[in-house]
Amino acid sequence: MQEQLKTIVSECIKEAEKCTKEAEILEIKAKYLGKKSELFSLLASLKDMSVEDKKKYGSLLNKIKQELEQKINDCLEKINSKSKISFDPTLPIYEEYGSLHPITIVAKETTDILKRMGFTIVSGPEMEKEYYNFEALNIPSTHPARDMQDTYWLDNGLLLRTHTSPNQVRAMEKYGAPIKICAPGRCFRNEDLDASHENTFFQLEGMVIDENISISNLIYVMKGLLKEVFKQDVDVRLRPGFFPFVEPGFELDCSCLICHGKGCPTCKNSGWLELCPCGMIHPNVLEMSNIDTKKYTGFAFGLGLTRLAMMKYKIDDIRILNSGDLRFLKEFTGQED
Repeated sequence: MQEQLKTIVSECIKEAEKCTKEAEILEIKAKYLGKKSELFSLLASLKDMSVEDKKKYGSLLNKIKQELEQKINDCLEKINSKSKISFDPTLPIYEEYGSLHPITIVAKETTDILKRMGFTIVSGPEMEKEYYNFEALNIPSTHPARDMQDTYWLDNGLLLRTHTSPNQVRAMEKYGAPIKICAPGRCFRNEDLDASHENTFFQLEGMVIDENISISNLIYVMKGLLKEVFKQDVDVRLRPGFFPFVEPGFELDCSCLICHGKGCPTCKNSGWLELCPCGMIHPNVLEMSNIDTKKYTGFAFGLGLTRLAMMKYKIDDIRILNSGDLRFLKEFTGQED
């Protein structure tokens, strides 16, 4: 076994040091530390060993696992540090120059905050399979929640994803548990347009699965995230909410920063803006992706990036974000700094 372990360590380090992209590092992590890896199989075999062998190999296997995790994290940190763009201060500055879209600015800022919390960014297709958008999220074909999604179905049998939650399933299938991921992306629903509803909008999916995860972990992450985004303490409230993929489920609202809680068309005169459906991941969802529900629990949230941008920049009509009006975009020149 010792020779086998030496080979595993050597190959993992060799492959990790060659990686130049975050996605490549995650592939290496899944290969050498995931639930289908050789190391995982060896750890699982400890229960069948004699007491002497358990003492001999137990601490060795755990030590190697920790060393490989540290090596992969170091390589990931090295890649992320190189990804920062440096600018040449001697380049000429032109009077007319472009700007980032406010949703792009908020998405980048939000994912940077979550990365500092230890989250890994993942992505998935916008044209999605029914299984990932519904079935694997505890929403079978007969479930009434499907009617609430206002789904765009395509002639090829696929659909335009109605939320970023399919990224949860794809990440669990690929990396197993424990896991901490976030996934920003565009979503589509056949909505009637008004000041606070669009048929194309952006969300950010977040998910944490580990041992002893509770609702308090969810609240801590959300309050910390919103405080960093808005640069101030934000009043939030949790209301009971029904979502098939979480149990218990909640609606997380934040006080409307446009009207300061007094009531306006954007918050439907309530003083609160629905920002984030969230909750503890339903055991059925974990089991569909072969996660051990006796060992792991987790929480998930779907943060509305479009509404977050509206709150941050005091935009009172969601429709202007997809209007393509360059005069509107010019207002955000320099905001990305």
